[in-house]
Amino acid sequence: MKKLIIPVVVLAIVMGATSVVKRVGRHHGGDSVAGEGRPISYDELYVEVSALGNLDYFYDHKLGMKLAGKLFGVRTEYVGPADYDIRAMITAFEQTLAKKGLKGVVVVGFEDALIPIINKAVRLGIPVVTVDADLAASKRVAFVGTGNFQAGYEGGRKLASLIGYKGKVALMTKVGQSNLDERVRGYESALGKYKDVEIVQTVDTQSDSIVAAQVAAAVLQNNPDLAGLGCVEAAGGVGAATAVREAKLAGKVKIVSMDRGNDVLGLIKDGLISATIAQQTALMPLYAVEILHMLNNHKIPITTDNAAAGISGVPSFVDTGVVVVDESNYRYFLRQ
Repeated sequence: MKKLIIPVVVLAIVMGATSVVKRVGRHHGGDSVAGEGRPISYDELYVEVSALGNLDYFYDHKLGMKLAGKLFGVRTEYVGPADYDIRAMITAFEQTLAKKGLKGVVVVGFEDALIPIINKAVRLGIPVVTVDADLAASKRVAFVGTGNFQAGYEGGRKLASLIGYKGKVALMTKVGQSNLDERVRGYESALGKYKDVEIVQTVDTQSDSIVAAQVAAAVLQNNPDLAGLGCVEAAGGVGAATAVREAKLAGKVKIVSMDRGNDVLGLIKDGLISATIAQQTALMPLYAVEILHMLNNHKIPITTDNAAAGISGVPSFVDTGVVVVDESNYRYFLRQ
């Protein structure tokens, strides 16, 4: 998919925003303020629908939505179940469609089961942007998130260098999740460039650090000469570190994790995890809301009639990128 560069509206808004907290007179019950951004418009609501809200990772999703509300002067909400419950997530999406003033939905595209509700929203005139994991077969207008293949590729390159470009490695993922499948493919591509590196197994962590520790322990037992573990989500990294510590192999088995939770960063400090591939997660909902806000307020005349020409007027894909975090820079990613 061709990458397009999103207009740098955020920068212009930040530069023009006042530092005075603005009180809004036209509100519905109680005092509301827009922080350091524009006055809040109660005519525009943007909602992110997700699952796994109890995970530290989704702190940045919530942060991004709050920042978007301040920057664009609109109402924002984050809704969805605390655990991985797709039915509950679909129910939250259905309830969101009934909200007054809804102008757009941001949704994490975990599974194809979400496609019907996304398409329903679009039929109702509510544009949808997927973030973090895409559902390209849906009628969503755009995807904003990490280029997941590239994230896995960077993880594979880092793991290969840590093990000296030779030895056995195993990959840890949550099987069946599209964004994680792409990261696994990235790892396989990067590691496949080195003839002396062998991927002996790919295991399912179920995005649960306890399960991840159990499957990592089994991999270590079956492969006593294992050189490294590549993890495409944070629970895998934490579980891998637990298994390596209990096997008294800290420092011998190199671990590359994913994301920048304080638990993962603390394990880098302790020398159990060698590196992690951090996403710029807060940018995902922020730029997603920008795209939706553009659709609703700023029509870009790419053609004489964008709708008739089948052109949305916004980028179809925004890659928010990744950063390799290790002992040299982990301290800057810690949340206070």
